[in-house]
Amino acid sequence: QVQLVESGGGLVQPGGSLRLSCAASGSIPSINVMGWYRQAPGKQREVVADVSTHGSTTYADSVKGRFTISRDNAKNTVYLQINSLKPEDKAVYYCNIRTLNGWYNYWGQGNQVTVSS
Repeated sequence: QVQLVESGGGLVQPGGSLRLSCAASGSIPSINVMGWYRQAPGKQREVVADVSTHGSTTYADSVKGRFTISRDNAKNTVYLQINSLKPEDKAVYYCNIRTLNGWYNYWGQGNQVTVSS
């Protein structure tokens, strides 16, 4: 059984920073992609960023330059450093781990990030 445990969400003022963490446990393929998605109220879930086992990263245009994704393969953990937070970044952030062909695909429980003064 695969489990993804997220931490690090909360309330932050505009312009502030936050770091999300997600630790995966269980049976995990050696080659995988870990990523972060978010879902704002009334909107579809969207990809924020992802990182492969080899360190290749992709980012949504809306977060480039402000968000940084990284991972620790030894700990099966992915991080999302969020800087210069904007009100539109408010959402539930979900961690994901998958294989490239999609046969293996698991989600974390979600972590609320609220941006408000």
